Amino acid sequence: MSNIIETITAALEAKNGEDILVLDIKGRGSLADAFVLVTGNSEVHMKTLTDAAEEVLVREGRKCKVEGGESSNWRLLDAGDLVVHVFSHKGRDFYRLERLWEE
Repeated sequence: MSNIIETITAALEAKNGEDILVLDIKGRGSLADAFVLVTGNSEVHMKTLTDAAEEVLVREGRKCKVEGGESSNWRLLDAGDLVVHVFSHKGRDFYRLERLWEE
């Protein structure tokens, strides 16, 4: 799975995603094996980041469900064992997934 994570993070970097972080949560729950977190500067930027991650997943043959498309703070791409979270700065501060999963 590390190859697809590297490809997604590269795509997010290419679209100027901020504070990209990969959380390995394998064995810590049934949600997924890894989370990719990224922050966008605006709703348009968040959509661009969401589209970039979705494009990689589709190209790699991974089915994904996009949620939060109407939210101005958070979007989620659920690809089963891999979940990509796209946040606004406000959303990232509110949800604080880094702190939640570091414990």
